Amino acid sequence: MKDTVLTGVQQIMIGSRCNSYESALSTLRAIKSAGYDGIELNDFMIKPTPFIVRLLTRFAGMPTGNGGKLDWKKLISESGLRVISLHSYLNSIEENPEAVAKEALSFGTDTVVITGMYRFDYGNFAEVKKLAERLNMAGKALLPYGVKLIYHNHNVELQKVSEDKTAYDVIIENTDPQYVNFELDTYWIADGGADVTALVNKLSDRIVMWHINDRGCRKKGPFITPILKQDAAELGTGNMALGTILENVRATTKVEAIVLETHKNWIDNDPVKSLTVSAEWFRKHQLIKYQPAENQ
Repeated sequence: MKDTVLTGVQQIMIGSRCNSYESALSTLRAIKSAGYDGIELNDFMIKPTPFIVRLLTRFAGMPTGNGGKLDWKKLISESGLRVISLHSYLNSIEENPEAVAKEALSFGTDTVVITGMYRFDYGNFAEVKKLAERLNMAGKALLPYGVKLIYHNHNVELQKVSEDKTAYDVIIENTDPQYVNFELDTYWIADGGADVTALVNKLSDRIVMWHINDRGCRKKGPFITPILKQDAAELGTGNMALGTILENVRATTKVEAIVLETHKNWIDNDPVKSLTVSAEWFRKHQLIKYQPAENQ
């Protein structure tokens, strides 16, 4: 891991707090006050958002709010945060790599992230192999503009495509490190039942960014059973061995940024309170170097 690592928050966490310019700015300033360096933007949240996208994200517990109507360049400037990366779409890069690259650069970031493929069969070896080829071509197309491409996983990439390989194995093994590297989301790796440490070791210095979350069991299940439901949890309040994962990331990778992303199950249903609690884990592990502004 690099000596200086950025910390940030994924924009999807704060969609419900971005219904006006004032509420969005207040939220971004709260992120800065908690000690984070920046934010990771989503292409679909900084432009007018199609109704179907707003509907699907709301059903998934990740409302986009009215962020697509706001001036994010001005918001970022006034908040004091920096943009760590821009999440985009593979087809957008394929159609116009220059436009995607220039948009990322206009926000001051040289990193574009592809996050999973919708309506895609990750259980089909041939299709996943083609996806790896498309990722290589997209990463190669961005390079002349000084922009790098990284791929963000969920749990769907852990589907088996053969007796001994997952879709994620195929993507890793068939993408060229010159063109494609990774934003490893360890929450989804754990959710899919895979060995987080083994994947960190396999990816090694191809991990450019780390998406971090915790998994806890504080949500009550049906009244007829004492079993609790698993869900996202603030860092350090769940059961993932995040400290051990961090040690491995520090020892074996060249991670440039660690980004918090939780979708729901926040303390008091408040994403700002949740990310503030999680900031304490970053501080404990010396990833955030100073106390929140209100404590100074």
